[in-house]
Amino acid sequence: MEVRVYAGRADDVFADRAVTADMLTDTAESGVPAVRVWQPHRQVAFGRRDSHTEGHDDAKAAVDERGYHAIERRVGGRAVAYTGQTLSIAHAVPIDDIRSGMCDRYREVSKTLIDVLSERGADVTRGEPADAYCSGSHSVSGLDGGEPSGKIAGVAQRVQSGAALVAACLTVAETDVDAIRSVLGPVYRALGVPFDPSTVGSVATAGGPDDPAVVRQALEDALVDDRDRTIVTIGD
Repeated sequence: MEVRVYAGRADDVFADRAVTADMLTDTAESGVPAVRVWQPHRQVAFGRRDSHTEGHDDAKAAVDERGYHAIERRVGGRAVAYTGQTLSIAHAVPIDDIRSGMCDRYREVSKTLIDVLSERGADVTRGEPADAYCSGSHSVSGLDGGEPSGKIAGVAQRVQSGAALVAACLTVAETDVDAIRSVLGPVYRALGVPFDPSTVGSVATAGGPDDPAVVRQALEDALVDDRDRTIVTIGD
């Protein structure tokens, strides 16, 4: 079975987001699944609820002041930050019925994240500590005393006729932890949403690799599995 693997990123934030949108449309039209694991441009992606929250303009101003692009995304909950090192995972799969399979797709991607990171030494589990950024039931976190501590990844899903896109935001490098805390702190304060900066973790702080390139390749390989790859190169 064939899978399209998208490599690289476009020249700017908006062109890069269009690549993933086109990837989902292509899967819906062709029935060919697609995988993309990459490092998006520096940005804070706001969820739909954020855009209707009092203080949204102040939150966007805080993003701009810290040198990030403020964008609106169509999947997920609250704001998430990408530092330029942070990984994004997108897996587009063909579907027959938009009303079924959502929970299974969430579980499969969460399990893949946990398996890949565990195999590389990270002590991780499904779940998240209280007052984590972009709270969600399919998050992946480090472990401390058997409890989730230090959110590493959040998983979201977008469904349209013919295809579903399961997406995740994954913090790998230890240096990203302070960077994400410093931008999301004022963002969440402006939005009036509870957020504890100490809940931000990374693959490295959970005992895994500190190199996003290593984790990126491992995740891409796991999502592709044993299928034949057709490489789609993005950018230069």
